Amino acid sequence: MKKQFDSARKRYTLCILVQDIPGVLSQVARLFSRKGYNIESIVSGATDRPHITRISIELMADEMMIEQIAAQCRKLLPVLAVKVLDSEGSIHREIALIKVRTEDRDGREEVIQIANIFRAKIIDICRDSLTIAVFGTPVKNDALIDTLSDFSILEIAKSGTLAMERGPDTIYQALQAEE
Repeated sequence: MKKQFDSARKRYTLCILVQDIPGVLSQVARLFSRKGYNIESIVSGATDRPHITRISIELMADEMMIEQIAAQCRKLLPVLAVKVLDSEGSIHREIALIKVRTEDRDGREEVIQIANIFRAKIIDICRDSLTIAVFGTPVKNDALIDTLSDFSILEIAKSGTLAMERGPDTIYQALQAEE
């Protein structure tokens, strides 16, 4: 029974529009914690509309779980709209900063070549390390990190995943529907 449940799980992204008020991110995160859902990634930021914040939350869930947590989010007072995105119908991007030890000129050149292949940018360079910034899908960024693991990775900082629906549909349509 457990195997069937786990095999039905896939990565979903909940995009939530909320009123831009203190504590709203904490309130949303507490809901996930109370319900026993593990947040894989969470990003919060401004939108094109004043006083509205967009929260993107990634989690592994089955269809029933994602619909339940979306319904629970809709009940929170500062929540204006909730949209469930699956990986096929949406665009996902994240930023990663990777600091790599480079002990000599050949090592630096090799890391720079790898960064170029992944269309990453060198944003800091010193005698014994390089810092690389990459913007892309989580899979691409993880592939770069895996490739750089042949060197000594000193530090990694990753943003959460931002997501937006493909095509002309927007989360504001969900907002209009809920109003």
